Amino acid sequence: MKRIVFALAFFAAAGIPTSAGAQINQPEYQARRAKLAAKLDSVSGGADWVLLVTGAEEPEQDYLTFNQRPRFEYLTGFHEPTSDLVLSRRDGSVTQMLFVRPRDFSSRSFAEVWTGPRLGPEGVSTAMGLSGRSQSELLPVLDTLLRKGTSLFFIGERSGNDSAPQTADDVLLKGLAQHIPQLKILSANSRVDALRRSKSAAELDLIRKAVAITVDAQRAAFQLVRPGLNEFEVQALIEYTFRKNGADRPSFSSIVGSGPNSTQLHYLDDNRFIQNGDVVVMDIGASYRGYSADVTRTVPANGVYSKEQREIYQAVRDAQAAGERQALLGTDSRRMGDSATKSLSASMMRLGLIEGPDSTYDCTESTTGVCSQYRLFYMHSLGHPIGLEVHDVGLPGRAGGSLAPGDAFTIEPGIYVRANTVDIIPDTPRNRRIKDHIRTAVTKYANIGVRIEDDYIMTPTGVEWISRAPREMSEIEAMMRVAPKTITGRDSTKVEWYRSTAPRGSHAP
Repeated sequence: MKRIVFALAFFAAAGIPTSAGAQINQPEYQARRAKLAAKLDSVSGGADWVLLVTGAEEPEQDYLTFNQRPRFEYLTGFHEPTSDLVLSRRDGSVTQMLFVRPRDFSSRSFAEVWTGPRLGPEGVSTAMGLSGRSQSELLPVLDTLLRKGTSLFFIGERSGNDSAPQTADDVLLKGLAQHIPQLKILSANSRVDALRRSKSAAELDLIRKAVAITVDAQRAAFQLVRPGLNEFEVQALIEYTFRKNGADRPSFSSIVGSGPNSTQLHYLDDNRFIQNGDVVVMDIGASYRGYSADVTRTVPANGVYSKEQREIYQAVRDAQAAGERQALLGTDSRRMGDSATKSLSASMMRLGLIEGPDSTYDCTESTTGVCSQYRLFYMHSLGHPIGLEVHDVGLPGRAGGSLAPGDAFTIEPGIYVRANTVDIIPDTPRNRRIKDHIRTAVTKYANIGVRIEDDYIMTPTGVEWISRAPREMSEIEAMMRVAPKTITGRDSTKVEWYRSTAPRGSHAP
């Protein structure tokens, strides 16, 4: 919001209508900026250019936690709101400037009293090896640099659609384009994203720490889960464990889904009472100094997997192992997903959930009018990169590309047997036969959702599994038999109050 105010004021004056605690050291940030500058030199053919990288705004609502934009974080490690990085190439040399809010602490009515100390332009120059400038100087400096006919490369967040709500960056760039005729604006988001794919040793250390904290939380949750608890009690312990071990926050909204909620991929309510006979999917991740983990385990509510739960769980675990075997240096990353899908399809056929590994059904969501039957129970891809974002950039994934040292990613197959699967298949003559074929198996495995997700990095010698929470059924059952050591008793009054006022869908027993 403050960037919009600055932009409006500057462009209005011109008569134009307008609609730092990281473990990564400053030399590494400087090296990243140098690599990006070299890429822009190549794109521009040696011509002069200006790069503008916008940071995140301070939250509009008071007291919400500030989170820096990943691309800005990657290039600066600077964690204050309303900050912008400018790199300017002229006559073969690159000037680097960081525009920040000035110090403001002279009385109780000033900003630093409310939101904490700022580094300020002088502090930036001293601590970061960048030329520190006041945020109010950003637009005049850009005006001076860009009037010389140089191209503007931009890294930030744009709506990408004139009909969509305009972002602060949209307002800024639109004003610049109107203010400086013939200004050429080029996105450089993909250029920095390409650099982000391969994680440095320092980044991998931070990812390992985030993952270790997440594994601790999974272990604690194993020992807590039991029938009669509410999902939010498990969520609370998980997120307490994150913070107790130094994590910044969850890297995404924690998913604790029991019974029918285990079959919902991004279940976020976390407010159902866990029933005897349920499985509980816990898809969680800690963020440590900006770097994300993502680890999923599926446990039996009563501590022992039933026969049906074991069959689904083993099918998913076999698929994960098949994907892991294809995580090889220099190998096309698509082979991981292809192998896991082949394993899942064979297991689903054996369990009676589909007719065959390559069988299809009539559907409306495909342009061809047919969909693979296994997609009724496995709707997502095998995994994703992790880093500054939980779904990070860079790993080739389904687009193909070779696995290389520095890649960090997940492998997370799943099977989700929704009780209404047969009912939601379109009613066609061919589908009626398919429904008759799978109906018994769907009833048998109804409300069993299993996802197993682990985190990996590629090293110069091969793949490393870094999320070593128990994942074999015997290991999980053994840990669930161990009594929790630090869990205090619940307030029965509050629990009974919740039972009597539970929201719809909470299924209080």
